[in-house]
Amino acid sequence: MGCCSARCTLILLCCLQLVTALERQVFDFLGYQWAPIMVNFFHIIVVILGLFGVIQYRSRYVIMYLLWTLLWVGWNVFVSCLYLDLGGLSKDSDILSLGVSPHRSWWKDNGPGCEGENLPSAGWQNQQNPELSTVLSCWLEYQYIEILHCIVQLLISLLGFVYACYVVSTYSEEEDSSKYPSDQ
Repeated sequence: MGCCSARCTLILLCCLQLVTALERQVFDFLGYQWAPIMVNFFHIIVVILGLFGVIQYRSRYVIMYLLWTLLWVGWNVFVSCLYLDLGGLSKDSDILSLGVSPHRSWWKDNGPGCEGENLPSAGWQNQQNPELSTVLSCWLEYQYIEILHCIVQLLISLLGFVYACYVVSTYSEEEDSSKYPSDQ
């Protein structure tokens, strides 16, 4: 019964990962951030395969999910460091758009509480750098929203990793017991 509850929990975590990854994918498409779009796409595929492995008792797919989860955690740490400007990274660089377009996070202009369309005076519109003055104030700055996305993904992934390890170990035990039946 413990295996069933771990399987059910892992299935729930995979479904939650799919929902949050699809939500993140939509906002990355809106910001034309091509590197996250590609990584999210691979993440969605691997989570679906991992989900299939859990449902069909295929340990190889769950192991593939485990290995991808390690890469996914690394990706989310990298994105968090990028938005926090840690380790020589800068949120103003074009790393996430792969240098193909000048776009940035959709949340930069459309975050919660951002006022950008109604500028207070005509003097603001004649600035040399209008992109610096288009967003006057935000309830929560865009880099923190992106970091919150990463934190949610990290928490779900780490929980999924723990449960996937347990599920793989139970699958291995079941395979070993079916190969070597006891003398009864």
